[in-house]
Amino acid sequence: MGQLCLPVGMSQQDLAKMDTLVQERVRVHKGETLYRMGEPLNAVYAIRFGTLKTHVTMEDGRTQITGFHLPGEVIGLDGLSEMQHASDATALEDAEVCVVRYDDLQSLSSILPSLQGQFLRLMSKEISQDQVMLITLGSMRAEERLAAFLVNMSERLSARGYSSTEFVLRMSREEIGSYLGLKLETVSRLFSRFAEAGLIQIRQRHVKLVDMAGIKQVYSRSC
Repeated sequence: MGQLCLPVGMSQQDLAKMDTLVQERVRVHKGETLYRMGEPLNAVYAIRFGTLKTHVTMEDGRTQITGFHLPGEVIGLDGLSEMQHASDATALEDAEVCVVRYDDLQSLSSILPSLQGQFLRLMSKEISQDQVMLITLGSMRAEERLAAFLVNMSERLSARGYSSTEFVLRMSREEIGSYLGLKLETVSRLFSRFAEAGLIQIRQRHVKLVDMAGIKQVYSRSC
């Protein structure tokens, strides 16, 4: 999926036509911003490699992280309704994205029904993820939130051909806390508690999920 920018559910013939759409790639170095909230939406972006976060700055100056985005995922879809970006997107590590210009997307969608279906699926998935996040923040205890986060990362990485049980978290514990609505100290304490319970092994940002069934059991009571 990292080599093809929009591959899922499309025929080889349609993928060949997609070559006319996805010709532009952009490198985003760690800490750099791909786009900013309020900027006109001229394109959406498929992540070829690397990890990005989306975040918004509130009136009091605090930053709220709204998502972490992995290779093979598309970002920028949340700005389609107003045709302006609804958040900032910043690279957590050196990354490369494929640029899908909105005007080109409209033109090609008219002759490629499979492309329309592809983006409908992507937008539906984003809505579903938002709903899951609302449930996570609204009804789960702190340990359940972190357990759900680890399982979610595991499943998304596994779907992309990476290990489901051993990976490097590209985001800091503070960023995880922002995303989950938890304080940094709480996130650090929970990681230590999970390690002591034999659920995970952790060394800085390298995480090994030792007992996946046990981790799922932590949050299954709220699901």
